[in-house]
Amino acid sequence: MVAFEFIAIEVAYASGNTTFLRKLKVPVGTTLRGAIERARLLDEHPEIDLVRYKVGVFGKLMTLETLVVAGDRVEVYCPLLRDPKERRRRRAAARAG
Repeated sequence: MVAFEFIAIEVAYASGNTTFLRKLKVPVGTTLRGAIERARLLDEHPEIDLVRYKVGVFGKLMTLETLVVAGDRVEVYCPLLRDPKERRRRRAAARAG
């Protein structure tokens, strides 16, 4: 019989009025993609497209194939609707002109 070692992690997502935070235990060697799937995030939020949305751990961008380690918080980031730098430029131009 093969024994698997499990580690505790969290999967988080927030968008508008929606928040998702699930604690779970996954086998050592699980990828960010695997953690997201095990948390069933995509079942509850079918609008998430992992091709367009970025993922990371504690605010640092990672790939879907990155392995999670104990204590990680896997985060799924919504695409920005507007670039914050561009918004600041437009506000400054409106005030100046």
